[in-house]
Amino acid sequence: MSVNERLRTVMMRAGVTTDDLALCCGVDAKTAERWISPGRIPHRSHRWAAARRLGCEETYLWPDVPRSADRRSEASRSELVQLYPDRASVPRELWIRLMTQARERIDVLVFSGTFYAQTQPKVARMLADAAGRGAEIRLCFGDPGSDAVTIRDREEDLNGTLGAKIRSALTYYQPLTGTDGCEIRLHSTTLYASLFRYDDEIMVNPHAYGEPASANPTLHLRRLDGGQLADHYIASFERVWAAALPWPGHEI
Repeated sequence: MSVNERLRTVMMRAGVTTDDLALCCGVDAKTAERWISPGRIPHRSHRWAAARRLGCEETYLWPDVPRSADRRSEASRSELVQLYPDRASVPRELWIRLMTQARERIDVLVFSGTFYAQTQPKVARMLADAAGRGAEIRLCFGDPGSDAVTIRDREEDLNGTLGAKIRSALTYYQPLTGTDGCEIRLHSTTLYASLFRYDDEIMVNPHAYGEPASANPTLHLRRLDGGQLADHYIASFERVWAAALPWPGHEI
């Protein structure tokens, strides 16, 4: 290939120019242009900044970057900030801090996420404020009529109430419809873990069969250069988001 096709394609899809990328990484435009050439691998900090700006993994853009297994393993272990035995053990103050300090993005992947609004009663206003700071807000809830929701309802013995819980939860976010920087979608996928991303920090709430989300462990991760855990779940969110459909903003 005469150019780094992955980098060029991702930039085109994201509407990011070489000038934009240069500004984001703190380099001149000619340096950013050279990155599109084959074999030109940016400095580690520039790769990280570029990947964050383009919303994809560094290793996708530059697959030839040498990484030792030991370095990956150590960086991945260092990404774990805290392990909570269940989601209910996560302090409310932490949820508030993550929400109010996010500057670039907030991503949420749940079925109903009822607790999320209950923990933060002014959740719509807080998310709107984050969007006002320039953060991109992406909220992804389960489609109440999907097979995935029906199956989870049966697995947790909810007696057909999960769909109603999702519809109820969505009412909290009605004020965000039409807000610049905010998008809400509905997914129909199996939810293996609820995800809550705030810039480079992500709360991962994996699910065990037959157990409510609140009773399952929660991992607090902070994304690090060379680590794999955070990027693993970030990529999972992106796959679900890409297949999800926009919420029309009214009862469904």
